[in-house]
Amino acid sequence: MERIIVPFKGDGAGTGELTWGQQQVWRAMVEVGTSMSMGGVVPVTDGRTVEDFAQELRFFMSRYPSMRTLLRIAPDGATTQETVAEGEAFLEVYSAPSADAAAALAADVHAGWRARNFEYTREWPIRVAVVRTADAVTHVIVMVCHIAADAGGLGVMIRELGQRDAIGAQSAPGHLELVEAQRAAARTTDTAMRYWETQLHAIEPQRFAGRTEPAGDRFRQLVWRSPALHLASERLAALLSVDAAPVLLAAYGVAFARVTGREGPFATQVIVSNRFRPGLADLVTPLAQNGFVVFDPRGASAAEAVARARQASMRASKYAYYAPEPRLALIDRVARERGEPLDLAVFYNERRLALRPPTDPPAPDAIRAARAATELVRETPLPFFNEKLMVNVDVVPDTVQLTTEVDTAYIGAPDVRRLLQEMEDFTVAAALDPAVRAV
Repeated sequence: MERIIVPFKGDGAGTGELTWGQQQVWRAMVEVGTSMSMGGVVPVTDGRTVEDFAQELRFFMSRYPSMRTLLRIAPDGATTQETVAEGEAFLEVYSAPSADAAAALAADVHAGWRARNFEYTREWPIRVAVVRTADAVTHVIVMVCHIAADAGGLGVMIRELGQRDAIGAQSAPGHLELVEAQRAAARTTDTAMRYWETQLHAIEPQRFAGRTEPAGDRFRQLVWRSPALHLASERLAALLSVDAAPVLLAAYGVAFARVTGREGPFATQVIVSNRFRPGLADLVTPLAQNGFVVFDPRGASAAEAVARARQASMRASKYAYYAPEPRLALIDRVARERGEPLDLAVFYNERRLALRPPTDPPAPDAIRAARAATELVRETPLPFFNEKLMVNVDVVPDTVQLTTEVDTAYIGAPDVRRLLQEMEDFTVAAALDPAVRAV
C-alpha cells in the first residue's frame, strides 16, 4: 500500500459545540463503541485513474467543512469540534496482480476499516482507497464516520461530486453555522418538548412483559424479505391514496400488539431526517433525530390504522428537531412523576426516501403468488445492541426488506419472526379486502 498526499483548503474554519444531530449520533457511538460508519466497495468501470480519485478526495475535503473536522474531548467527556481551513488528507493505493485478487483485496480493506474505529481527535472522518491492477483502477473503497455525515449527507456528496466542475472551489455551508442557529432556537426545543411530554404521559410505561434470560446469543440481527409485503403495501397505499410508508408503520403497530399482547397505544421512536426543514436539505452533517410516534391501532379498521399511523408520523416529524439534553431530562422527569422508568427502546427506521402514492396498484393475484417468496435471509448474533427492538426498512427494489435488531431478553427471536410475518399478514389481508377504502 502507498499513500498519496492530497492537500486541501476551504472555508468554515472554527471551533464550536456539536450540532443537535451530532450530539445524538455521538451519544450512540459512545454507547455502542463504534464509529457507526457508512460506505463500502464500488467497482470502477469508467476508466478513472488514481489521480482522478485524488481530485475527488480533494473536492470532498475542500467542499465540506465536516470532512475536515476533528473532535476535542475534555477529560470530563465534554466534546467540542474544530474545523480547519487547510491541511492534508491521504488516498491509500493498493495493487493486486489480477482482477479477482483486486476484488478480494478491496473486500479485505473494507472489512479492516469496519473493524477499526476512527480516531476522532486526529483522523479526518473520511477514508478513501483504491485498488488497481497493472491495467487500471478496479475498485474504490470509501468510509465516512457518522459524526460527519448521515445517509442524506452522503447523497448530497455523491450528487455534488457530479457537479463539481460547476461548483469549483466553493465551500458548502458548514455545520458550525448550524450550531449558532440552533443555539438561538430555544423556542423550537420548547415546542418539541411539549409534544414529547404529552405523548410520554399518554403511553403505558413498559413495552414488553418483562425480562428473561435468553437461551442463546442475547443480541441478534434478522434480515427478512417479502415481495408480497411490498406488493400489498403498494396496493393498499393506492387504495387509500397515501404512500407506502404509513402502511408499513401501521402494520408494525398492529403486529407489535398481536405479538406482545400489550395494552395501550403503540409507541415507537422513529428516525427523522430533518432535511425537509428550510436550509437543511444540502448540509453534510448528521441531521437525523429521534421522533416519537404514538397511535392506537386497537379496534381500528385497516384504513383507520393507516390513517392514524400517518397522522402520528407527521406529528412525530414535526417535533423531531430539538436540543437532545432537554429531551433526556424530560424523560427522567416524567418517569419520576409516573413512578417508574419509561421504556422507549422500540424503534422504527424507514430508510426509503421520497415515497409517493402508487399510480398502478398491483393485482391481487400477484400479491397471493408472491407470498411463497417470503424468506428469512439470515439471522446472526450481534456483539452489542443498545435498544430492545429496532425494525429498519431497507432500500431494496421490488421487495420489502426488514433488518431487525433485537435484545432477546425482552422479545425472543421466534417472536420477532412472528412479528415480521404478522406485518405481512395484516397488509396482505387489507390489500385484498374489497371493502377497504380511504377513511
